[in-house]
Amino acid sequence: MENTFLVLHGVKDLRLETQPIPEPRDDEVLIRTSKVGLCGSDLAIVYTGRHGNHPFTFPIGMGHEASGVVSKCGKDVTHVKPGDRVTVENGSSCRGCDLCLSGKYNVCEKSSFHGSVPMPQGCLAHYFIYKGHLTFKLPDSVSDEEGAVVEPLAVAVHACRRAGVWAGHSMLITGAGPIGLLCLIVAKALGATNILVTDIKENRLELAKKTGADNTLLVRSGTPQSQAKQVHQMMGCEPNVTMECSGSQAGISLAIYATKSRGKVMLVGVSGHEVTVPLVHAGVREVDIMGVYRYLNCYPIAIDLLAKKLVDVNPLITHRFKLEEFQKAFDMFHAGQDGAVKCMISC
Repeated sequence: MENTFLVLHGVKDLRLETQPIPEPRDDEVLIRTSKVGLCGSDLAIVYTGRHGNHPFTFPIGMGHEASGVVSKCGKDVTHVKPGDRVTVENGSSCRGCDLCLSGKYNVCEKSSFHGSVPMPQGCLAHYFIYKGHLTFKLPDSVSDEEGAVVEPLAVAVHACRRAGVWAGHSMLITGAGPIGLLCLIVAKALGATNILVTDIKENRLELAKKTGADNTLLVRSGTPQSQAKQVHQMMGCEPNVTMECSGSQAGISLAIYATKSRGKVMLVGVSGHEVTVPLVHAGVREVDIMGVYRYLNCYPIAIDLLAKKLVDVNPLITHRFKLEEFQKAFDMFHAGQDGAVKCMISC
């Protein structure tokens, strides 16, 4: 039998290809793909050939937010079995360096990212191979589509945990894309009580309101300083934490100006290689600026939040496509047409 999968051969050059279905090694599983979500990093790689300051070498297997069913297991994999519904934690690490051994595997210098490195295939495929230790069983109460959202949900969980979000916290979220909205959902579940979300698109702010934002602010005009004053007026306070999810210079500047002295700015969105921001303004007010990269031991937490219905990610899934409609899905998501927030592809 042959396997069909999506490969990027160059900027904007997506192709469906076929190869024999691969066999898993001893520590791997073969997964029959159910659903795959598209995210901003997919768009950056397809339309620019890079993500942040990292260029990519082609060909690249596409897709990394996936759910599926285990088809075969290598002999060393015992925690899942054929027939189990699963999701996968993206990114591998060396598991032997100081960072990995001290529990900081997400920033291992030898890490790679499944679906975003030179490889035969990603998760946008009928079948894909994955490391057994990065494969997580999904409870019956978690749907296939929810399982495909575990990956970005884990990003939000890691960001909120790193920021120390807790009951009663006030929060600013700059950028109401999928990650910003997921940070909103997780923060609400953790007890944040006063959350304002900003964006340049009205439809995304409408969705933010539906998913729990206490206030929203359209930021198409004005300076970061004037926007920060609007934030303070609408919230009635300065936010304890700002989740910067836009990946823009304007968003980072607003985050610094708006956040309470001795508060935290979490850089969740990926910006360009260099940005100009009011760093001294943060320094003299002791505002901590912290980075967030992927996730760290967050998959079990994200799955549990979904299983116990403490978070609802379904409103974020706005469009659905078949694998054969991959070009339509990418182009619509890239253009932001029809209010696209999270596009889901059925494999």
